[in-house]
Amino acid sequence: MGKNHFLGKVVLITGASSGIGKACAFEFARRGAKVVLGARNTEELAAIVDLISKDGGVAVACHLDVANQESCQNFVEFALSSYGSIDILINNAGISMRAIFEDLDLNVIRKLMDVNFWGTVYCTKYALPHLLQSKGSIVGVSSIAGFMGLPGRTGYSSSKFAMNGFLETLRVETLKQGLHVMVVAPGFTASNVRLNALNQDGQKQGETPREEAKMMSSEEVALRIANGIERKKRTLVMTLVGKVTVFLSKIAPALLDKLAFNEMAKEPNSPLKR
Repeated sequence: MGKNHFLGKVVLITGASSGIGKACAFEFARRGAKVVLGARNTEELAAIVDLISKDGGVAVACHLDVANQESCQNFVEFALSSYGSIDILINNAGISMRAIFEDLDLNVIRKLMDVNFWGTVYCTKYALPHLLQSKGSIVGVSSIAGFMGLPGRTGYSSSKFAMNGFLETLRVETLKQGLHVMVVAPGFTASNVRLNALNQDGQKQGETPREEAKMMSSEEVALRIANGIERKKRTLVMTLVGKVTVFLSKIAPALLDKLAFNEMAKEPNSPLKR
């Protein structure tokens, strides 16, 4: 890929204190971008900014709670006051859940929608005028759960379907304005998202039901996101399983239902009734 494509570009990353967001911070800084990092964990953000700076990169960070509209507006204004423009917005902040809907406290779905969907809407709303001016890129870090209903993840799938629909509509609305919109589906990634996933009562499950060692690394996801932006990809489904899933959702949805149920039912302590 072009070595200097991101040189001097201003890249905003939400959920930048861990996982894919953190990896994106290092990846874009390494490619010469000015990165603006947002998350609730300001101590971790400060440590990341320090590491990037020591490596010769350019980075700033501020507190961001994507579920709060004013916080998202402040994040965008902080980026503008720091660097004067915005070229790329990566909507990465997100949380997951694991419980069947029958047992689920409805506040869990509300929380996931607030973070995964509304967080994307809020940040995009305030960044959009500046991204249209720069003919920049908006990225939504979604999931295969945004292309098919993932059993045991009603709130997660709902929020990612909503994110996908929002971004795809925005892409069409701005078709003549030079905006690039990319929806990313990493598949299962080794990150904190499963450790912080909520159970039926809204408590963190604190353990992952899947084998992290066999998953794609956050660094690999970040690399592919950067390359996808450079190529102006529309949709980036990163795994073979993901590509097969999206294909089957279109041609054999009933078969996919059965396959998805059986796969998720195999997880340790699965909430699904076999």
